[in-house]
Amino acid sequence: MDSGCSNHMSGNKGWFSKLDENFKGKVKMGNDTHIAVMGKGTIKMKVNGLMHVITHVYYVPELKNNLLSIGQLQEKGLHIRIQSNTCTITNLEKEVLCEIPMNASRMFVLTTTMEANMCLQMNTESYS
Repeated sequence: MDSGCSNHMSGNKGWFSKLDENFKGKVKMGNDTHIAVMGKGTIKMKVNGLMHVITHVYYVPELKNNLLSIGQLQEKGLHIRIQSNTCTITNLEKEVLCEIPMNASRMFVLTTTMEANMCLQMNTESYS
């Protein structure tokens, strides 16, 4: 989770359930360098057993760490509270979506399971 990044970003193309590779751009990093955005899409991730769909995620192949923008989470109506070395994210109903402890590097690292793209098959049967 990053309070300084303006957009959610991932360097792992396989995590996107939808990806528009026609979307191009650049993002400025904290060290004043710019890196290429090679798409924008949707990622599905499971946190504490609950599935979350994260939209408007930039695909940045050079990125070594995945970033969740605190600003974008707040725009979606989520509440972010940092207190007593813990970051707590709640929804509008005040349900806790996750609690993330601060690590030794003073970072809040969210552990998640990514949902791979899957195909579902549906069969129909006619009954006479």
